[in-house]
Amino acid sequence: MFLSVNQLIALFSLCFLTPFIIRKFLSKRRPLPPGPRGYPVVGALPLLGRTPHVALAKMAKLYGPIMYMKVGSRGMVVASTPEAARTFLKTLESNFLNRPTHAGPTILAYDSQDMVFAPYGPRWRLLRKLSSLHMLGGKALDDWADLRAAELGHTLQAMHQSSVRGEAVVVAEVLVYAMANMIGRVVLSRRVFETKGRELNEFKDMVVELMTTAGYFNIGDFIPWMGWMDLQGIEKGMRKLHEKFDVLISKMLKEHLESRNKRKNRPDLLDVMLTNRDDVDSPEQERLTTTNIKALLLNLFTAGTDTSSSAIEWALAEMLKNPEILRKAHDEMDRVIGRNRRLVESDIPNLPYLQAVCKETFRKHPSTPLNLPRSSAEACTVDGYYIPKNTRLSVNIWAIGRDPRVWENPLDFNPERFLSEKYAKIDPKGTDFELIPFGAGRRICAGTRMGVVMVECLLGTLVHSFDWKFDGESMDMEETFGLALQKAVPLATFVTPRLPPSCYVGSN
Repeated sequence: MFLSVNQLIALFSLCFLTPFIIRKFLSKRRPLPPGPRGYPVVGALPLLGRTPHVALAKMAKLYGPIMYMKVGSRGMVVASTPEAARTFLKTLESNFLNRPTHAGPTILAYDSQDMVFAPYGPRWRLLRKLSSLHMLGGKALDDWADLRAAELGHTLQAMHQSSVRGEAVVVAEVLVYAMANMIGRVVLSRRVFETKGRELNEFKDMVVELMTTAGYFNIGDFIPWMGWMDLQGIEKGMRKLHEKFDVLISKMLKEHLESRNKRKNRPDLLDVMLTNRDDVDSPEQERLTTTNIKALLLNLFTAGTDTSSSAIEWALAEMLKNPEILRKAHDEMDRVIGRNRRLVESDIPNLPYLQAVCKETFRKHPSTPLNLPRSSAEACTVDGYYIPKNTRLSVNIWAIGRDPRVWENPLDFNPERFLSEKYAKIDPKGTDFELIPFGAGRRICAGTRMGVVMVECLLGTLVHSFDWKFDGESMDMEETFGLALQKAVPLATFVTPRLPPSCYVGSN
């Protein structure tokens, strides 16, 4: 028996509307946090626009510090104040330790086999332990301080040569060159790029593309039945990018294995990981796979270069926009260090204004505007609101840094605020929820300590070593959204040496 047209329409309407009726009925019994209604099928996805962190911050002013919305068919809760972030990342942390499944880590990060997106468990703890012991932890950072200093010498030499030739310095290029080589010397026992050139530029572009595309709100992640169409072309681009990175990382592995015997007395991080992989006497859950190793290398060479470099670029842009801040930084450094030698890391505790500039940059321009998403393992209640199971959690770190209830004149770049009694003790390493540029809790960025050291050390060295001059009419401060918050227009500026020529000589 065939149904009439009217019966078909009625049946379709019933199927389409039933979930909404059930949700509305349940929400009366267990109220969800307030939030935008959105549209049928796509939910609030169109409301996020090209800068979701800004759109969500505006919504929070209407709906409050904890919002709930449907993005496609997925539920998402957004925390936009220090108190809300503390609730999710500390009080309810054990319920939000895993990441939601989506295309970015599946395609780019070897099906989430890396440290950033891996499920919380033994393999994730092993990746974290090895990288902390041999690269990212406090003792490891101290052990490779000399390598950082040597690599900074190469960077200063290249910048000095640019100044002699009268060429502008493209800050992002300089920073990626320095950081990729620093990481390469710890992970691979060698510099990745001997000179700035085509290979460096290709690598930089790949890193920026990865950090940008991985932050997109991909339609297929939120409306799974539309995923196969890849309407935005995001997944196609990710697959091409993954192939490029896999070729690069596979080459690193191959070359490293061929030269392994040369490093028996001083193994690097990759040697340690390969030894762990090849240890057949260890239980399987305590051994890495080749895929884990490749995925971790991807983490270190992308997030390790891009997040810190973007923070330093923003800091320099703000200082050039506000020359008085640059003058004060120079005055402090000249008083503490003088102008006859380079800055060394042991100088940094004696440079409170430099540290304040770095904190102010983390506040106003957090490298990660929205924390990497988490997912609720079970339903829970927050401030009387019901949060369903498998709800995606986003903490708007950018909004917290610009909350006028927390920060006086939050749109101003004012390092002095961190020298005042009110803010002096606030630390960016995840304990003070007013300033969490690296996240917080057990899944805080594993490179938090390294990130702070790199930003303070590189920014301080660059500022102390050169006078900076921006020739443009006005500084463009537009943002490009992604996992990391990029400057839309890269900073290019002219530099003039402030120190004796001997300070600009590279070393091995």
